[in-house]
Amino acid sequence: MRQVISRAMAALSAFLLFFSVVHALPSVKRVGKYLYTDSGRFYIKGIAYQEQGQVVEDPNNPFGEPSSFFDPLADGNACARDVPYLTQLGVNTIRVYSVNASLNHDACMNALSAAGIYTIIDLSLPVNGSIDRLSPSWTTNLLNLYIASIDAFSKYDNVLGYNVGNEVIITANGTTAAAYVKAAARDIKTYLKSKSSTALVAYAAINAPASWRLPLANYLSCDISGTGSGDTAIDLYGLNNYQWCGNSTFEDAYAGINSDYASYNIPSYFSEFGCISSPPRVWTEVGALFSSQMSDIWSGGIAFSYFPASSAAGQFGMVTISSDGRTVTTSADFDNLVTQYGQVTPPNTPSQAAAGSTDFPVCPAQSDNLRSTTALPPTPNYPACQCLDNVLSCRFTPQTRNTTGIVGQLLDTACSLLGQQGGNCADIASDASTGTYGRVSACAPEVKLSFVMSEFYEANKRNPQSCSFAGNGTINSNAPSTVSAANAAASSCLSNPAATFTPAAPSNIPTSRAPSGTAKTGSAPKLVQDKAGLVAFGMMVFLAVGSGFWTLM
Repeated sequence: MRQVISRAMAALSAFLLFFSVVHALPSVKRVGKYLYTDSGRFYIKGIAYQEQGQVVEDPNNPFGEPSSFFDPLADGNACARDVPYLTQLGVNTIRVYSVNASLNHDACMNALSAAGIYTIIDLSLPVNGSIDRLSPSWTTNLLNLYIASIDAFSKYDNVLGYNVGNEVIITANGTTAAAYVKAAARDIKTYLKSKSSTALVAYAAINAPASWRLPLANYLSCDISGTGSGDTAIDLYGLNNYQWCGNSTFEDAYAGINSDYASYNIPSYFSEFGCISSPPRVWTEVGALFSSQMSDIWSGGIAFSYFPASSAAGQFGMVTISSDGRTVTTSADFDNLVTQYGQVTPPNTPSQAAAGSTDFPVCPAQSDNLRSTTALPPTPNYPACQCLDNVLSCRFTPQTRNTTGIVGQLLDTACSLLGQQGGNCADIASDASTGTYGRVSACAPEVKLSFVMSEFYEANKRNPQSCSFAGNGTINSNAPSTVSAANAAASSCLSNPAATFTPAAPSNIPTSRAPSGTAKTGSAPKLVQDKAGLVAFGMMVFLAVGSGFWTLM
């Protein structure tokens, strides 16, 4: 049955929800390998809630990532329109893939809280605001971006968790990126702890071959110290799983995946589900996912997706929004999910007292199916990188606002030129397969570029022409006059480049590197993120692709 509701009715419903007398939502915590509130076992009964951004076909975007995003939690009118439908679906959680930390989210987050709905928020942004699949790094700009989003949402009672990555790793060869994901989880966990936050740190994985999917899952939830500590482990593991199609069965779709994770040590859920091969979707997998057959391993899941989303597999989405944004038309997909979610009563076992403590085993050995070592990248040190940037002799001063379009190319050029002078780019390089991280490797790409440009400039006895780089370099008159100033500055500012520590929110990020945009602009966010990494000297390639923003089978 299709339903159409006016904007006025939706706004009225949200108004009543917002101003009803409600208690703060209880925190959701990890106990053993399950989730609990004070009322008992907690299952994620959710839906993905984000409009799809614009996807531009480009050779530098081979994975088809959207180049823009709409922050759904910054549009109070849209939330007032949609909360009654989310309530009708019976969801207790929504997953949001990207947010703009500079916007206000009070109206949406308060309306969701009043409706008893938690949020799982991905900290990454599409294309240039996430850990790069092909040239991974964990750098100051990404850490600062993640911290900004956490700070924007830390005041709300309905943040269940933060994803530090979504499908960053999609091949066995790409498992070298796991160390950077694990380092991100480590630093975000310590930051949340410093803020007394109970939000969980999560990762959403692709449903890849078990040969490397399982070693990766175990790596993300293991203890690298061998002491049973969970300091470097994620709290919540998500699997984007679309195996159940139509009227499938547990034996056909889920028996294998259930067996794969039977002994997994932390809470797990389906961070996306909802095969589109036989529309309309009947959602019979819901009954299996929330049954005793699976509840000893899984803690629910997120149906994909509330809004329309296109993919090679078909058209996802459960509602259609009118062109003026005022009304919602539901589909058979929506009605069927209402029925299936309404029928589930998952077991309230084991009790919290019987759940035990979470075990964090020793990490799996490095192999062809897991190429990261347990030597993780350091905590990105923004003040130290700014110290370096301020005293470098030749600084990157781009002639265009599209810095992400030229940083990689200029790094390629600068490294090649420096090599011709007998130098190398080892200081900005990182390699998780060997656990080798250059002392400047955790700095933002602009700082890395300024460092290499300075080394080349100094190698050429400070010839002014050697700092030009097609007009994108400027001589820093405040830099020390010694020929080896760049090397000395790195030794001084980055005196302990391998350090790990509790990060802090920086107070002096240049405005040009801060996120901008509105709740729904349709334009790409103006972010300067790390899209360049040195694979090996002379083989530097700029690849403008990030971790998965949408998962569409």
